[in-house]
Amino acid sequence: MAEVKPFVFKKGGKQRLGKGFSLGELEEVKLSLKQALKLGIPVDSRRRTVHENNIKSLNEFLATVVKPSKASRPATKKKSEKAKSERGKKSSKPQ
Repeated sequence: MAEVKPFVFKKGGKQRLGKGFSLGELEEVKLSLKQALKLGIPVDSRRRTVHENNIKSLNEFLATVVKPSKASRPATKKKSEKAKSERGKKSSKPQ
């Protein structure tokens, strides 16, 4: 799976790799904390800054991640009505 890395700015204006994306950046791309963690996106809850390049990298990452839709799942076989109606009945065979 592809990996996405956040950037933060030092005082001198230089970029460096950050620990994770801020909650504000996740809100901008409409992701919750749980969804981000499920996708393997690192989150730093202490950060408050929102950087445009981090939002762009998150959007690009989300475009590459293919989410399976319900329509594309294979259809499950439904049990026959007869099997459902016989469930829970005691057998009438003598023992």
